[in-house]
Amino acid sequence: MIQFERFVLANGLTVLVHEDKSTPMAVVNVLYDVGARDEDPNKTGFAHLFEHLMFGGSINIPVYDEPLQVAGGENNAYTTNDLTNYYCQLPAENIETAFWLESDRMLSLAFGKKSLDTQRKVVCEEFKEHYINKPYGDVWKRMRELAYTTHPYRWMTIGKELSHIENATLEDVKAFFQKHYTPSNAVLVVAGNITVNQVKELAEKWFGPIPAGNKYERNLPQEPKQMAPRTAEVKANVPLDALYKCWHIYARTDKRYYIADLVTEILGGGASSRLYQALVKEKKLFSNIECYHFGSTDAGLLAIEGKLVKGVAMKDAEAALNDELFKIQQEGITEKELEKVKNKTESMMAFEDMSLMNRAASIAMYELLGDASLINKELDLYKAVTAKDIIGESRIIFDINNTNTLYYFAN
Repeated sequence: MIQFERFVLANGLTVLVHEDKSTPMAVVNVLYDVGARDEDPNKTGFAHLFEHLMFGGSINIPVYDEPLQVAGGENNAYTTNDLTNYYCQLPAENIETAFWLESDRMLSLAFGKKSLDTQRKVVCEEFKEHYINKPYGDVWKRMRELAYTTHPYRWMTIGKELSHIENATLEDVKAFFQKHYTPSNAVLVVAGNITVNQVKELAEKWFGPIPAGNKYERNLPQEPKQMAPRTAEVKANVPLDALYKCWHIYARTDKRYYIADLVTEILGGGASSRLYQALVKEKKLFSNIECYHFGSTDAGLLAIEGKLVKGVAMKDAEAALNDELFKIQQEGITEKELEKVKNKTESMMAFEDMSLMNRAASIAMYELLGDASLINKELDLYKAVTAKDIIGESRIIFDINNTNTLYYFAN
């Protein structure tokens, strides 16, 4: 059971405190309720650009990293389609340094042409390196555009196209900051060798004076139900043919999410999974195959991807994969198989919770989903899944009309 206390400052900043006296460290985690899904379709990649800009110095602190390193701390951040998360870990006695740093960049980034030019260049290079020049680098750009027609998940976190970042102006950037980087649009989690009273004092002192700003109200277009299969074909300079398939699944807070998560474990969770055993080890059609889902807040995607063994025809590989999916739809799974994936899920969750940084990030994410106490309830939701649930959802998810397929051929 992970204990925490919650309070809200007058400016709307939600604060959660998780005391852990077994460590000399503390974590300060600031999660902003903004991701790539909140961008203008003609100005994408901004949430990710901000992740870089937020390390470029704030109004009173020219270089973010220096004071943190002096205090014995480390930090990082990540952006997804749903959220942007900044976190630092440092000795608990130096925790005020983290409050000072995080509150200053929430109050006001040091917006300048030089900082924007520098970070824009970094992001553009990242785009080229990972998504243009890398083999299979454009897969998820293509697949998102295939699977989504309406919802802003149709573009990647890095952005829809390079020109959106290249053309980002200082005015664009300032407007995005003022809209999303406000106390009322953020969750602060403090974890480690601290007390609730100490955090209350520090939160009031450093974050309390920041103006609340306008609460961003999300109103995203919903993806309509997919009514027919979609396919696309690519020929590129890659070493092996590859097959990618996606199906629409449920939002993160939907109870059926847990069933879909266990389905991915059964099919593709490592070397003992069904797809690996049947298609890699026995039939030797794929050199590797995985099944996973994106874990997104809104209705997301379940994916299967595999690299074909050289000389194997795409139609044979796809037919064998479809046979395995048909098998789980018709025959379901045994209680023993279900128990095995539940135990694996439980041990993975326990392992993740060992890290103070992970605990802080999880509390923040669950609070964003609407209920921080989910961190203590999710295991029961997995345990409640039955073999009947698995067969029922497999039939719904792997419906032919819900399928998006990308055939990726080597030139």
